[in-house]
Amino acid sequence: MIAAQELHTEFQFPQEADTQLSSDTDLEDPDVKNAKLGKGKAGKKGKKAPGEKGKGGAAKGAGLGRVNGHHQENGMENMTLFEVVKMGKSATQSVVDDWIESYKNDRDIALLDLINFFIQCSGCKGAVSAEMFRHMQNSEIIRKMTEEFDEDSGDYPLTMAGPLWKKFKSSFCEFIGVLVRQCQYSIIYDEYMMDTVISLLTGLSDSQVRAFRHTSTLAAMKLMTALVNVALNLSINMDNTQRQYEAERNKVMAKRANDRLELLLQKRKELQENQDEIENMMNAIFKGVFVHRYRDAIAEIRAICIEEIGVWMKMYSDAFLNDSYLKYVGWTMHDKQGEVRLKCLTALQGLYYNRELNTRLELFTSRFKDRIVSMTLDKEYDVAVQAIKLLTLVLHSSDEVLTAEDCESVYHLVYSAHRPVAVAAGEFLYKKLFSHRGPEEEGMPRRGRQSVNGNLIKTTVFFFLESELHEHGAYLVDSLWECAGELLKDWESMISLLLDEPMPGEEALTDHQETALIEIMLCAIRQACECHPPVGRGTGKRVLTAKEKKTQLDDRTRITEIFAVALPLLLAKYSVDAEKVTNLLQLPQFFDLEIYTTGRLEKHLESLLRQIREVVEKHTETDVLEACSMTYHALCNEEFTIFNRVDIARSQLLDELVDKFNRLLEDFLQEGEEPDEDDAYQVLSTLKRITAFHNAHDLSKWDLFTSNYKLLNTGLQNGDMPEQIVIHAMQCTHYVILWHLAKVSEGSSTKADMVTLRKQMRGFCLMCQSYLTSVNTTVKEQAFTILCDALMIFSHQIVSSSREQLEALIYTPDSSLQAELLNFILDHVFIDQDDDNNSTDGQHDDEASKIEALHKRRNLLAAYCKLIIYNVVEMNTGADIFKQYMRYYNDYGDIIKETMSKTRQIDKIQCAKTLILSLQQLFNEMLSDLGCNFDRSSSSFCGIKELARRFSLTFGLDQLKTREAIAMLHKTVEVFTFAFKEPTFLDILSEFSSKLLRQDKKTVHLYLERFMTFQMALQREDCWLPLISYRNSLQAGGDDDTMSVISGYSSRGSSIRSKKAKPASTGKRKLPEGEGPTQSHRTNVQTPVMMPSPHLSSTVLRDPKKMRPEESYMGVYSITSEQQQQPLPPQQQHHQTPMDYKYGTPFYGLMEDDEEPIVEDVMMSSEDRLEDLNEGMDFDTMDIDLPPSKNRRERSELKPDYFDPSSIMDDSVGIGLLLRVK
Repeated sequence: MIAAQELHTEFQFPQEADTQLSSDTDLEDPDVKNAKLGKGKAGKKGKKAPGEKGKGGAAKGAGLGRVNGHHQENGMENMTLFEVVKMGKSATQSVVDDWIESYKNDRDIALLDLINFFIQCSGCKGAVSAEMFRHMQNSEIIRKMTEEFDEDSGDYPLTMAGPLWKKFKSSFCEFIGVLVRQCQYSIIYDEYMMDTVISLLTGLSDSQVRAFRHTSTLAAMKLMTALVNVALNLSINMDNTQRQYEAERNKVMAKRANDRLELLLQKRKELQENQDEIENMMNAIFKGVFVHRYRDAIAEIRAICIEEIGVWMKMYSDAFLNDSYLKYVGWTMHDKQGEVRLKCLTALQGLYYNRELNTRLELFTSRFKDRIVSMTLDKEYDVAVQAIKLLTLVLHSSDEVLTAEDCESVYHLVYSAHRPVAVAAGEFLYKKLFSHRGPEEEGMPRRGRQSVNGNLIKTTVFFFLESELHEHGAYLVDSLWECAGELLKDWESMISLLLDEPMPGEEALTDHQETALIEIMLCAIRQACECHPPVGRGTGKRVLTAKEKKTQLDDRTRITEIFAVALPLLLAKYSVDAEKVTNLLQLPQFFDLEIYTTGRLEKHLESLLRQIREVVEKHTETDVLEACSMTYHALCNEEFTIFNRVDIARSQLLDELVDKFNRLLEDFLQEGEEPDEDDAYQVLSTLKRITAFHNAHDLSKWDLFTSNYKLLNTGLQNGDMPEQIVIHAMQCTHYVILWHLAKVSEGSSTKADMVTLRKQMRGFCLMCQSYLTSVNTTVKEQAFTILCDALMIFSHQIVSSSREQLEALIYTPDSSLQAELLNFILDHVFIDQDDDNNSTDGQHDDEASKIEALHKRRNLLAAYCKLIIYNVVEMNTGADIFKQYMRYYNDYGDIIKETMSKTRQIDKIQCAKTLILSLQQLFNEMLSDLGCNFDRSSSSFCGIKELARRFSLTFGLDQLKTREAIAMLHKTVEVFTFAFKEPTFLDILSEFSSKLLRQDKKTVHLYLERFMTFQMALQREDCWLPLISYRNSLQAGGDDDTMSVISGYSSRGSSIRSKKAKPASTGKRKLPEGEGPTQSHRTNVQTPVMMPSPHLSSTVLRDPKKMRPEESYMGVYSITSEQQQQPLPPQQQHHQTPMDYKYGTPFYGLMEDDEEPIVEDVMMSSEDRLEDLNEGMDFDTMDIDLPPSKNRRERSELKPDYFDPSSIMDDSVGIGLLLRVK
């Protein structure tokens, strides 16, 4: 039985509590602490603290319903309480009622059942027997259960996956709540049941076993929540009783009922006693569990504590919503784990949502507002979202709390790529800028230029323009869509702002503002019609609901009806502005074209076509012309009756353009005449228009290949053709070939068409190859890009998907073309930023120009790497690419790494040979620069070794998959080394030795011996040191593979989550007799070359001070048996030892290895971090003192401030943990 003395000491909360982190009470002066605890415990006359009562005197032998904690039905044994709750098939109410009935019959047996329930919920297979319950101390029972814990797995019910265990957690919490609710009128005041349960949970929460600590903390917090609810009900009843008493006493003597007054006084006294008892219980749980576990090393436990204290403050704000409890939430907002910070924010949201509580949160807000604002940039997106939502609630409660700087830090998040963050920031922006309406706006119309929405739209435009760092209108619209969708769909007001003249005294929109408004309008229309976030925000399209589909159709119809009329007017007004016209011409892509017919809007269609034709004639910008081309493509839909009308307009326009081009070209290419600039401009402008339309429309019937080929050929021969004409002629010819290929692929073409296409394609590729030697960089880049695209399209991949009829079109580049493509990459991609003179047009100081140039070079490299990946060019050409991996890692590292990965999937052996070839090329280049007698410590040689190490890492951890490739790699290098008499290269090859399997090391070593003579093995000159070192790397891990032992311990440490911890003395590898660390070091000094050096694993490279105990002893330094048997120093034998956060981690027993311990204080790493917080405040842990009756006593004032971080720190203790050391 749990002795009375044990129960008593459990609730005295000694200063050296066995917890992960010392709490506020652990640092208090004992005299002050005892004085504070007087009210809650010893201060009650006739009452004892929870757990102070013994278990004697209980009725024995009365338990007819349970035997050994099991239900009995008809004499047959049924499930335990744990199994009943786990199955969840019985109603919790009935389960609790059965237990209460059993408790009334025999409370010892019932309590034993409840104790075993908590033990089994922790995953422990042991059970507390009646004998243990009667005669063993509480700590002894917990120690016994710890010994019987199942160590095979780190899982326990609260962490197990699956719907059954997920439901178990909710059933477990519900059971505790129902238990207290059903016992709140009698049993919880018997000074036995609650004392025993609280004592057990307090002891378990102090255990080193994570399962015990986690489960008991959850149970204790849910128990506390249930008690808070009971205390709230008691407070309400006391207020009602006091009110009734006052009303009765105020009656005249003739009508006053003295008996009723006595009954009310007696009832109020009983309620007060019950409230005092509940205060006692809550103080015991709060000080015994919460103040220790809210700083636990396990994030889940800390999250439970913070979640529940938020519930207490919201449920019973009169008692808990003050600074002495808010400080715990404020401190924990600095927690290292996102889930804990998230619980802090959700707890605060529940408080700030209630405006009546805002006055009590003013001091907290002033102290922790900056921290909340900084959490909007939290690395955990969920935390950032909740931080923004919390600030929105703060803003809703008061406009004066957040400064302009605070708001601006949230505003820019509407451009975040993470949509939930952006949407939360959009709601904050809407609340701040759009939700406040003045009295002058009451009588304004709903839509139009002078409407409320008109003013709000202008506000949106102003905000968009002020966000100078962002030019993503689509992101802004998407962020505001959920909260301001009605505003963004007010397209009538937008059109009115663009077309209507401003009223007298009204300030008109500037040109820049009109451009921004048109962009926002386009983005809103796209969002309404596509119903998915913009590119870069969101995972893709989702399935729309029926309601969303109907809204989409309605919006599309309304857009067509509005803009079919307004778009021609807008194009007419802004026809000369390229940027505005480009955005406006995208609108027809979202029209429902059937409405042009059903709505009798044909005349507006004619007006639109006329405006588009005028735009084509006025502009030569590529973006504008491509927008016109796409508009014609959208309108030329054969499904609608307007197709013929649009097709005629398109054909007329193209006929005129082609005829004009042929006529201009004939004059331009006349022999003996020097073309003037005006003729060149006319040819270029016409060619731009044709190329833009050829991108989306098939212009094959106009035979543009002949004229463009003639133009390119003339430019190649004369060399004086303007670069823009050459570039657009190449692009137009490329489109001609692609449209011809599309026609041939359909199967409706003749053999002559196939022959013509093959001839045109090969001739065009040769033409582009010739232009690779042009003096103009822009022309060479265009030729290179088109060549890479053509080689990909007409590669062997063209016959895939049952298109064998296209086999005659396959075009394989010859060696000269491959060499020219590679030389172009080396000359124009792998260059320094300052050397890229032509690509940046001389604007080296412009950061945007440099980024644009880098983006262009990345595209060029990616185009060539695709040729390597798809085996269009030889894989060994990739050696020149791979050798640049380290030098240009920041610019192209991701592209080169992905290329290596893809080539390895295609052919592992050839990829390995290519990697070695790249190393050989670098090595030869180094020899040509430094000569044969180079310094092995030079930066060039060290760079090659580092590159080899990086290459070795790309082979991954699965040695079986890369076995053949690695073996071939060693064989190739050995042949190279001895053929060219350069043994130094073996020093580079040794970086790949660790990737060989043990048996392969022997094979490669034998292969090495074929080349290696006896005289070489005896050489000690520096030139032969790499050979000896390489041979040693092959011998390491042969017969007595030390590396395998080290790796074994390393892997064991990495999988420690699923394995039980081993004693530090077991499994350690011992050195032979007399071979201590000193002797090993001496041997290395004498024979530095021949000594086998074991390969270092990741375990070896780690700082032993930062390892777990089993890792720091095993796998880094092997210790002798004498060293193992040395006794620990006295300070290490002490039961509780302070631990330095920086360099030590505790040795956790049993399942504590499930999670790494926190490296620093989970709240604050130092007092200096929060020096700005209020000083000189009372930081003692408060007794839970329920508020007095509103009619009986005045409300006590709030304590001045309780946010001093020094309340959780003490110089005498240091930043340490008090741990049990087994």
